[in-house]
Amino acid sequence: MNGEQEQGRFKYVLFDVDGTLIDAVSNQRRVWASWAERYGLDADEVYRVALRTRPMETFAEVAPGHDARECLAVLHALEDEDVRTGVYGAFDGAADLLHALYAGTWALVTSNYEHRVRGRFQRTGLPLPEVIVDAAAVEEGKPSPVPYLRAAGLLGAVPEECLVIEDAPSGVRSGLAAGMTVWGVNTASAVDGVHRHFTGLREAVPHILAALPGPQRALRPQAS
Repeated sequence: MNGEQEQGRFKYVLFDVDGTLIDAVSNQRRVWASWAERYGLDADEVYRVALRTRPMETFAEVAPGHDARECLAVLHALEDEDVRTGVYGAFDGAADLLHALYAGTWALVTSNYEHRVRGRFQRTGLPLPEVIVDAAAVEEGKPSPVPYLRAAGLLGAVPEECLVIEDAPSGVRSGLAAGMTVWGVNTASAVDGVHRHFTGLREAVPHILAALPGPQRALRPQAS
């Protein structure tokens, strides 16, 4: 589908957070390295596993002799400390894009926890939406369609009205399984299944705004 056909096609936009709006790769690597050090494990190997599995699955693979609940508690403590003290950056274009959106037309759908998302957004100066679907809000996380369907329901939307912005394969599969259009950002090559691909978020901004109702197509001037 070309850009002209997409103009004004969607009423809502649903964003992943880490890797899509917030650049947290170095933070995640540092947290997992600290976690690995606690258990005397190789940090590079732990991070390699963590990139493709959920935390409990990671623990089962790299630290099978340890209590998974204890491992998770340690990880959560390290993540919370990183939110308080780590350095975060928003991807280029994120602030302009989010400030241009009207309340009630967008949501965050994250595998993280809401208090960490709020902390990161406050640190980077990004606005927060009314709807945030986090790991605690659903029983099934990405790549299940449940998180994106939950966000759509809270917005009063149907899947066909929603545009999903993602960077990771599990998130892309989640949006597709929910019956939504998915655009990929911040990856050198397109993730399997995306309807459109942009190497950077900044490149995607005008296209996202053009795909929403008319008044949101122009960036609003930012306060000085």
